[in-house]
Amino acid sequence: MGRGEKGRERPAVQGVIDCDIHCVVPSVDVLLPYLPAYWQEQIAISGFKGPVDEAYPASAATSVRPGAALADGPAGSSLALLRTQVLEPWRVEWGVLNCAYAIESIHNPDAAIALASAVNDWQIASWLDQEPRLRASIVVPSQLPDAAAAEIDRRAADERFVQVWLPVRAAAPYGNRRYWPIFEAATRHNLAVGIGFGGAPGTPPMPSGWPSTYLEEYAGMASVFQSQLMSLICEGVFDRFPDLRVVLIEGGFTWLPSFLWRLDKEWKALRREVPWVRRLPAEYVHEHVRFTLQPLDGPPDERQFREVIAQLGADDLLLFSTDYPHWHFDKPEAALPPVEAPLLAKILRDNALAFYRPTPIP
Repeated sequence: MGRGEKGRERPAVQGVIDCDIHCVVPSVDVLLPYLPAYWQEQIAISGFKGPVDEAYPASAATSVRPGAALADGPAGSSLALLRTQVLEPWRVEWGVLNCAYAIESIHNPDAAIALASAVNDWQIASWLDQEPRLRASIVVPSQLPDAAAAEIDRRAADERFVQVWLPVRAAAPYGNRRYWPIFEAATRHNLAVGIGFGGAPGTPPMPSGWPSTYLEEYAGMASVFQSQLMSLICEGVFDRFPDLRVVLIEGGFTWLPSFLWRLDKEWKALRREVPWVRRLPAEYVHEHVRFTLQPLDGPPDERQFREVIAQLGADDLLLFSTDYPHWHFDKPEAALPPVEAPLLAKILRDNALAFYRPTPIP
């Protein structure tokens, strides 16, 4: 047993499942071998450099943990560093790769489809085939739901893909019927849907418009997660797809109790408007939705933090994540919530295992 902050006991880390590891495409050049000849030629002629929108500015304090920066590429593009900085020290049983390559920012639909497919081929060759402890999320052109569903169908046979990646910022709330083909394909193939921080759909990152600073965008992203969750519930997505599983990645979770209290209350008064929503919104969340741990947005006081955990109303909602290579903690102990050992064991491994339902891979 190790000693955590303020004398808190930290259990030996064994069999951890890391539900948010970012793998970063270092340049469009690495995707060329996986693109048709036509797109290779178009990229060479046009000088296309790939999506230019970046949810994690390289110089922002939260974007890169010390020691993760590379001289010849962006942080998060080195498997060797991932092994030494995450997989080995945390004794990761398996970790989920989330590649936030901004496919949704590409306006040419054929280019978006081709690049999403190339990113998935690159994930297989450069990460999954090289490291058996890794699983991955399927990158899709989320702005083209039918094409996204086709890419899910193409990739689902590879059981190392355990979820579909969607950026939390989108052109419309994900409950909108235009996105239903994505959820149908995900549930048909027993895949979770990971909705993650960022996205570059061309719309403002905040409900009231464009902010002036990155601080506003970064902190305000939690409100986008809340909007997406409310949309999925109120548009009846979980009723339409009763086997759908959604993971909210990098969006925090301490806002959830007050959010659900309000939504449950208003649903009781306005439920005639949404007759397809047959249960309290909180019930849908407890059954269908999980939240990754980092960035940990709880209060620093342990007693207050445990009150928040109690207010969640369930002990299976949280999934451990490092959010590598982003920087949210200096010491491993700071990445762990101040909860008792049985709940901590569920957060570190058991909740993810039950929710992702991975097929054992030799």
